[in-house]
Amino acid sequence: MNAVLDELKWRGLVYQSTDEAALAEHLDQGPITGYIGFDPSAPSIHFGNLVQLMVWRRLQEAGHKPLLLVGGATGLIGDPRMSSERNLNPKDVVEQWVERIRAQVSRYVSFEGSNAAEVVNNYDWTKNLSTLDFLRDVGKYFSVNRMLARDVVASRLESGISYTEFSYILLQSLDYRELYRTKNCTLQTGASDQWGNISSGVELIRRSDGGKVHGLCTPLLTKADGTKFGKTESGTVWLDPEMTSPYAFHQFFLNAEDAKVIDYLKVFSDRDHDEIDHLEHLTQTEPFRRAAQKALADDITDLVHSVAEREAAVNAAQAAFGRGELSALPPATVQALMKEVGAATVEGTELPTIVDALALAGVVPSKSAARRAVDEGGAYLNNEKITDPERRLTADDLLAGKYVLLRRGKKTVGGLEIIV
Repeated sequence: MNAVLDELKWRGLVYQSTDEAALAEHLDQGPITGYIGFDPSAPSIHFGNLVQLMVWRRLQEAGHKPLLLVGGATGLIGDPRMSSERNLNPKDVVEQWVERIRAQVSRYVSFEGSNAAEVVNNYDWTKNLSTLDFLRDVGKYFSVNRMLARDVVASRLESGISYTEFSYILLQSLDYRELYRTKNCTLQTGASDQWGNISSGVELIRRSDGGKVHGLCTPLLTKADGTKFGKTESGTVWLDPEMTSPYAFHQFFLNAEDAKVIDYLKVFSDRDHDEIDHLEHLTQTEPFRRAAQKALADDITDLVHSVAEREAAVNAAQAAFGRGELSALPPATVQALMKEVGAATVEGTELPTIVDALALAGVVPSKSAARRAVDEGGAYLNNEKITDPERRLTADDLLAGKYVLLRRGKKTVGGLEIIV
């Protein structure tokens, strides 16, 4: 077996392959060129998409060349969903998303050396393709009976599926053949829900060009209950810091389930076998330490954002519970922290009293409970113990000019965004 393929298998990144033994031999004879595609169906990719980039980071480190395809053409169509027809996004919006995603994916591979990565856009080879040429050169190699048997199509036959989405598989197969012809691309990777598209591209190249190429699918990233992550699920974790802040990003992985944290570490961390085995042992024997979760959250936040953003996220989490200095946090981190604790918005010409603030922030059920918390020494404003229930907030209390953090005891935290 090929060494990098073995590594991918150990990291849980191999679910299905057109011919694993043949692929191993092909990689041994390399270096090869392969590709992964990203459709701009949103202004950012999410951390599920990062799985494919991790695959290609490892393949590139082994000497192989990645092509990152951003689908300016396929993004105008949309891969069919099991549930319902996609809404078509305006062309100018898709163009903007193409550029945003191009910049995002480019951060995870190297553009230097003999196997330097390239970013390609399938709009470049489809924009001037006539309908007649498309039907003659691509469509004739596809059986309608076989297309109807695809799970995603079969699930939509009763409710209806447009010819546009029905034809998506032809466009993605055309992409593979184009890259095979122009870039000598012989491997396509993707998540397991892309198997039909990938295997159809392999078959198109065999039938039209007599070429032998390969497909490799990774498992879908799932939670412990088996549900998947993705941009159609609630709570999507985006890679764009404006859509998911570095603080929220770090917190998400810090809260990873014990049952899944080692799986995520193998995918997203560069830690070696011994380190991950040790973290797995700690998860089983001392789960309260959350050692694997801390390693995962730190590693993936460093990768996607930066070491500085990770340090700010850690400091914010500590400060929220009285173990750090809130005033030292950058304004963007303060804002992310307040969003995470569900800060309530308060508008008015006068700043509230501490009793009102505690109640408005939801850390106590009532003003009388707020007074008791102050009297008992368990009320905090920006981590400072409050002794006077009549104390009114001042401009000096406002973090980043408009926020305050309220806490009752050690664990009940809330916040206010004050608009005066």
